[in-house]
Amino acid sequence: MSSPRLALSTSSVFPEGTAAAFEIAARLGYDGVEVMVMTDAVSQDPVALRRLSNHYAVPILAIHAPCLLVTQRVWGTDPWGKLVRARDAATELGASTVVVHPPFRWQRDYAREFVAGLDRMTQETHIKFAVENMYPWRARSREIAAYAPGWDIRDEDYPHTTLDLSHTSVSGTDAQQMARDLGDRLVHVHLADGSGSNRDEHLIPGRGQQPCAEVLEHVRGLDGTVVVEVTTRRAASRAEREADLAEALSFARRHLAAPTEQQPS
Repeated sequence: MSSPRLALSTSSVFPEGTAAAFEIAARLGYDGVEVMVMTDAVSQDPVALRRLSNHYAVPILAIHAPCLLVTQRVWGTDPWGKLVRARDAATELGASTVVVHPPFRWQRDYAREFVAGLDRMTQETHIKFAVENMYPWRARSREIAAYAPGWDIRDEDYPHTTLDLSHTSVSGTDAQQMARDLGDRLVHVHLADGSGSNRDEHLIPGRGQQPCAEVLEHVRGLDGTVVVEVTTRRAASRAEREADLAEALSFARRHLAAPTEQQPS
């Protein structure tokens, strides 16, 4: 029976940079990293990333394409071009997965062709384009449809998907039910927690209200990757940041272990 690998998202060490994520992942014993392509120049450079991977002996397991509001101009402004560059980086660096968000509603041409276009790209490569669940935006009492075709990835026939537990918290979605509904299309998990607020909190797993333990138990046989994608920006020091990330790793390993191997909580 396969078991998911445990990776650290480079975004989890912000405001430290990409290089720090490799160093911390190596020291704490993560199986690899997911590179969040951001405005940080190192995250955009496959040559620099390969050097870091080799130096710290930490494999790159996934590339998160630059599809956030703050990365609209990273790797150009053409959304399809971004996915091509993410695919090429993943291929060059030995990663198996590219994480991508559904298009923003104002990216009309991209949104209109997204499902069919992504299917075509999937047929052309061994890289898995894992579309991530998002959430509705809210302004006061109004809900804004920010994504097209939509934020709920169960509504489209995506071959591969990513389940983010901070996003299920914001959307008010039952994370366990979403994992069951996605079935074998679920190949990637962003492990975090949330309190149920309208903010995308990315808490350390176990510190919020999401069923993180239950979802991990559900994906024990996942042939894919579980990625710790949390916020540590408020950590007062590197030691405090590493303690948070070690706690997240320990939580994941404990709940991914077979029942006979589990340690007491």
